[in-house]
Amino acid sequence: MAIDMQHYYEALERFLLKIEQLKQLNEDDMHEIVSEMCEVLDIACCDLWCYATPVHEQNCDGDVMVFFETDAVDNQRCVVLREMTGDGSVKVYRACQSIGANTWTDEERSKVELFLKMVFAFHGRVNVMQLVERLSYHDVDLGIYNLTYFMRFTSMLISQQKIDKYTACYFNLKHFSMVNQQFGRTVGTDVMKRYVQSLQDMLSPEEIISRVGSDNFIMLILDENLDKVREYLHGAGVVCDAEQEEKIFISASQGYYCIPNNRDIKEPSEVVDCVTMAAKMAQDVANDDVVFFEDTMFHQKEQAKQIETMFPDALEKREFQVFYQPKIQLTDYRLVGAEALCRWFHDGKLMPPMDFIPVLEQGHEICDLDFYMLDRVCEDIRRWLDEGKNVVKVSVNFSRRHLSDMMLLEHILEVIDRHQVPHEYIEIELTETNSDVEFTYLKRVVSGLQKAGISTSVDDFGIGYSSLNLIREIPWNVLKIDRSFLPVERNVQSSKYIMLKYVIAMAQSMGLECIVEGVETIEQVKMLKDNNCYLAQGFYFDRPLPIEEFESRLSA
Repeated sequence: MAIDMQHYYEALERFLLKIEQLKQLNEDDMHEIVSEMCEVLDIACCDLWCYATPVHEQNCDGDVMVFFETDAVDNQRCVVLREMTGDGSVKVYRACQSIGANTWTDEERSKVELFLKMVFAFHGRVNVMQLVERLSYHDVDLGIYNLTYFMRFTSMLISQQKIDKYTACYFNLKHFSMVNQQFGRTVGTDVMKRYVQSLQDMLSPEEIISRVGSDNFIMLILDENLDKVREYLHGAGVVCDAEQEEKIFISASQGYYCIPNNRDIKEPSEVVDCVTMAAKMAQDVANDDVVFFEDTMFHQKEQAKQIETMFPDALEKREFQVFYQPKIQLTDYRLVGAEALCRWFHDGKLMPPMDFIPVLEQGHEICDLDFYMLDRVCEDIRRWLDEGKNVVKVSVNFSRRHLSDMMLLEHILEVIDRHQVPHEYIEIELTETNSDVEFTYLKRVVSGLQKAGISTSVDDFGIGYSSLNLIREIPWNVLKIDRSFLPVERNVQSSKYIMLKYVIAMAQSMGLECIVEGVETIEQVKMLKDNNCYLAQGFYFDRPLPIEEFESRLSA
């Protein structure tokens, strides 16, 4: 065969242009690209053989991808390139002549080898591209897409003007740290993978689920599939031990954004912002773990930004005031303690705590506020002592956000000792944690405070994720029972009354002082006394008092 050199170079140029544009290796696309070169070079068959191992290669046990093939292929006269990959598999690229054709000359053979090397190099480039894409757009542990791909997919739907057919869902697996703590992280990852895989099996190729990080996920689902997704995320049993056929119940808090057809969405970040706002509210505020985005949330977000902006200046100007809510001894109704509560007066107006505390708790501003409150309380106690008042122990709330501070214990002691306040006058209230890492550090902090003679109490007992483990493992002084345990009326047969009774008994048998918050009626006072609980706080006795009124109570 004599190669038409002009035809050869023209075909080669077209081949290089086409193969550069090709993003993946498949038979149809490759046939279109290589066929002209095969005809010019008198190649009867161009294919790729893939073997799992060299032994499979020896046994001719492999898969073939045929790029080009005519009717008569001489398998004995071939140009072959062989590649062993990093995982031990073997790839063999072949270009074969036709049966009865003249044997390639050295010049022709060199051109065939060059052509095959280009196919070989292209395949290697595709493998690298596919690996980069897998690492860039996939979560390695779960084998699903990541947030980067979600943004890319959403952008594509926006450009195609199809985004309004979808609902975005952001969900968080509830208390998943408990699964890791109980079964180990390897089993925990397998459980998460099974849970998410079952969800993915419910979706069509037009829908997507991506991992944001940790136990947080984001989805785009078609509107007609919303109900079945909600039902699944409400809770499902997932196998955690295949041999024992043991299952664990997994559920999720869920935020949704039903994307309207009348909103001009230009960027994927707009979808993410809306659904994230709903999800955050589902985690922090909602009682049913499901929140749908509403436009009013934008107003709430703007308010939050305004509070964050105002906070540093307000702290410096001491706009935050300490109000003291008395703690009462029920045997004689004496004032025996107080809880320090924060009130923000801005431009002469009182800002409700629920308007700013949740906002500050989203970041570390709450830590600055907590230490500000501790400083003000110590300042007041020092002055009361110097004035000879009957001083009582004051509890100060500390957010779980502080548990990222490795020097928390030292920082608390520095404030107290700087004001020369005897340690018995301070109690630190800490809320329940929601992760095993926080739990470990909380134990260290509480133990350190106790060694320093500072009382500690667990706030809102009974509404966290591991209440019983919390009081078993950590040496608290005081158990503060949440108002949700306190019945409105006395009914000894009611489950709420029975729970209150046994929580009080359990705390006292463990040597813990027990106080109930939210006491509002004489009937509730009697319930506590009937169950030998003689410490309480609530509106029945006093609302949180400004410092002047509280000082009058101290002097009484």
